[in-house]
Amino acid sequence: MVVIRLSRGGAKARPFFNIVVADKRSRRDGNFIERLGFYNPIAKGGEESLRVAQDRLTYWRGVGAQASPTVERLLASAAKKAA
Repeated sequence: MVVIRLSRGGAKARPFFNIVVADKRSRRDGNFIERLGFYNPIAKGGEESLRVAQDRLTYWRGVGAQASPTVERLLASAAKKAA
């Protein structure tokens, strides 16, 4: 099964997450198929905290990829801000 989930990066106490498409069996920070965007939980001021390639997200959902609950929450909050 293919999932859309977060992959952690950054340094200790400075998290940064990539939103990736990966096989469910691979490790959290291991191999992935495609990077769709990023999430920066400690973005300040005018910095961008979330970016997602909507066309690729739509494609992967169309072929059956399921988003993790955290990614679903982030996407819902981004859609709410955009509206």
